[in-house]
Amino acid sequence: MANLSPTANNKLHGKVAIVTGGASGIGEATARHIINDGARAVVIADVQDDKGENVVASIGSDRCTYIHCDVADENQVKSLVESTVSIYGRLDIMFSNAGISGATSNQTVLDLDLSDFDKVIAVNTRGMAACVKHAAGAMKEGGVRGSIICTASLAGSRGLETWTNYVMSKHAVIGLVRSASLQLAGNGIRVNSVSPGMVGTPLIMRTCGVEEEEEMEKIVEKFSRMKGVLREKHVADAVSFLASEESEFVTGLDLVVDGGFTA
Repeated sequence: MANLSPTANNKLHGKVAIVTGGASGIGEATARHIINDGARAVVIADVQDDKGENVVASIGSDRCTYIHCDVADENQVKSLVESTVSIYGRLDIMFSNAGISGATSNQTVLDLDLSDFDKVIAVNTRGMAACVKHAAGAMKEGGVRGSIICTASLAGSRGLETWTNYVMSKHAVIGLVRSASLQLAGNGIRVNSVSPGMVGTPLIMRTCGVEEEEEMEKIVEKFSRMKGVLREKHVADAVSFLASEESEFVTGLDLVVDGGFTA
């Protein structure tokens, strides 16, 4: 199995996970992290079929499966969860990570493109809600004390001068997490979110119009109080913590991973 560390922490031993948006960026890094932490299997869900299949090949088809899923379509999310349970017998972890920035990310409310807004909400908010809904349903039905983690954002708790549609979509994600955590606590299902700072993912690079990783790193460094560059691995560490029994009494939390930028 390529690209996996030689020694594995077993804090996720035997767990079955779904990672949406798992073909690249934070999702891909987290899928690998989950396997390194001892999970039995991880299902990569994405619309980037070639990249998703490449992740499966590098991790190993004995522990990884790719399923095409557009989270904006609830039926596809429902099928994703059902297929995972059918293949592996259970679902322990849902990392609802798929997201888009929109085609007009530099807009203000005065020139808000409502058509683009609808697309962003469909993926970032409606898609998250569908993932929480169907993952929680499968966990409850299977008697699993599962963990659901959503990718929020620093933009989910503050306003920005632009990115209006994205900011609105991520505020809604944090509201979803807070409500769902209360509603599902009695079933032993935890719901948390992780809010990354600026990470040089393919999505952010496209949004910023940057092609070179070195150029992106210079931008990312400005969004941290700590020395160094915030990377996908740091976010994956936080997700793995929230997915594991190390956080068994943590629910309703938005875990900020930003090198102290918003402190």
